[in-house]
Amino acid sequence: MSITHPRTLTAPMIHAPAETEFRRGWPAVLTCFCVAIFAWGFGFYGQAVFVGELHAMHGWPVSTIAAATTLCYFSGACLIPFVHAAVERAGPRLLMIGGALLLGVGATGFSNAAHPWQLFIAGLVMAAGWAATSGPAIAIVLARWFDRRRGFAISLALNGASASGFTVAPLLVRLSHSIGLPHAVLSSVLAGWAILVPVILWGMRSPGQVAAQVAAAPPESRRDATRRTLRTWQFWSVALPFALAIAAQVGFIVHMVAFLLPLLGAAGTSLAVTCSSLAAMFGRLALGTVIDRLPRRGTTAVCLLSQACGLGLLLAMPGSTKAVYLGIVLFGLSVGNLITLPAVIVHAEFSPASFGVVIGLSGAIMQFALAFGPGVFGVLHDATGDYDVVLMLCMALQVTAAGLVLCRRSVRYAAGHGA
Repeated sequence: MSITHPRTLTAPMIHAPAETEFRRGWPAVLTCFCVAIFAWGFGFYGQAVFVGELHAMHGWPVSTIAAATTLCYFSGACLIPFVHAAVERAGPRLLMIGGALLLGVGATGFSNAAHPWQLFIAGLVMAAGWAATSGPAIAIVLARWFDRRRGFAISLALNGASASGFTVAPLLVRLSHSIGLPHAVLSSVLAGWAILVPVILWGMRSPGQVAAQVAAAPPESRRDATRRTLRTWQFWSVALPFALAIAAQVGFIVHMVAFLLPLLGAAGTSLAVTCSSLAAMFGRLALGTVIDRLPRRGTTAVCLLSQACGLGLLLAMPGSTKAVYLGIVLFGLSVGNLITLPAVIVHAEFSPASFGVVIGLSGAIMQFALAFGPGVFGVLHDATGDYDVVLMLCMALQVTAAGLVLCRRSVRYAAGHGA
């Protein structure tokens, strides 16, 4: 049974030229870039700082602190499917400002916890803020301004996630050592709010022309298209492979320092992590300029296989410093793109009215997988005594994901939206 391309189920859209579209929407891109710096700085990279500093301050078990972090990600995953509805009802400005406020309050509470149980309360607050400011939320918000150049716009905005690794995370580490973690987080959050809130108010003044076009589509046909697409393999051929890939990617990143230290030492490990972050930013920028003109699924498969090859170098030649650095860079080149590519594929293959729903649900599934990855890999390391099995599992997940993302039924594409 053939599946009609979901984009044919809604009213046709009138596209502005790509240059005009980007000129109108660039303030929203800049705003989302700043939001990504704040979100990943406190909601992702900041978590590693919290774990280390709270363990040193209070002597609490690392597993207890990490459990609160896991609760944050699981709770955020439960909320992500509702982000598209929140954008439609409250608007992108209120969503982003509210998310930044909640994330900052949660991070401040997390760092100021006097008892372990308080970590879990703060984690729940952070979860709401993370859901409203992380990758799926940014993709849904930018979809209101961009159609033709949506992949490029999302790619540029999500470079803020990489930038937070150079800005917020090092700042938290330095301030924690000088004024203590609680004051470090509070002062950083207040500074972030002072910059971010005016930027959001300025950059998201207009509703976006694409949002107006989607709103003009018949409501009943949009609901029918959404239900029809969510019951198809077309949806799961996006959600499932990216869930496996993100679990492998984030799991390895969390354990990367522990893996590299015995091989490179402290200085070499720091350099390797920096190289990986720079490669991630370069890879996202380079691919972002052309992703709207490339076969999306084929490009995803290449990215996944390149990561598997990078990990293969680490596994096969751990004694070669050059091979280790090359493997880390090869792995890092696709780190940022695996956050961007789901939205690019969904944009090409689903109706505009379904975009928010599909991104929300697939983002939630990826978030659940992300929460599992680090813990499972830690158990495997403890059981085997090294990271060989972990690397092999990561490679297997990535190769499997590359195969799954290419396995989809034949669909009829609307003009101008090839896969």
